[in-house]
Amino acid sequence: MASAWGINKTMAQIHALLYAESDPLDTDAIMAQLDISRGNANMNLRNLLQWQLIHKVHFKGSRKDYYTAEKEVWNIVATIIRERQQREVAPIRENLNECLQLFEDKESLSKEEIDFRERIESFTEFLEMFERFTEALLPYINKRNLKFLKHLVKLAEMKHSITGREPSSPSIKPEDHE
Repeated sequence: MASAWGINKTMAQIHALLYAESDPLDTDAIMAQLDISRGNANMNLRNLLQWQLIHKVHFKGSRKDYYTAEKEVWNIVATIIRERQQREVAPIRENLNECLQLFEDKESLSKEEIDFRERIESFTEFLEMFERFTEALLPYINKRNLKFLKHLVKLAEMKHSITGREPSSPSIKPEDHE
């Protein structure tokens, strides 16, 4: 699943190991279990800490850092969604906005350039809506809100059964749903 989540194999292996372990592990134990170098372990542990998928644990009397994974799957998924949005979706939207600036003088644009500008604007609008959607829903992605989330999914499924059309059907326009 690592490639689907946008993380490298070693980062995923370390996370899986820490997720499976009940007790925190130090870097040496992680290196031994996964047969990886100290540099590789440290780099990926630092990334996992940045993503807030693992936590540092200190034991009194020990100078070593120990690590444990976030165990709540809802927090893991919400974190991965948030990180991927920040690392992938937001930069794409920013780049597209920069491209739009190249087409500011509408009067000097050819028909093809105008059409292309409109396609970029549509894509940018979609990305902005996607970011708003995830920002609005991420705080509710947790086990405590499972009942709410099930109702939300049921509502979306009901809309599908009422229209008799697939949600992605080209015959359904966004303005039909406003």
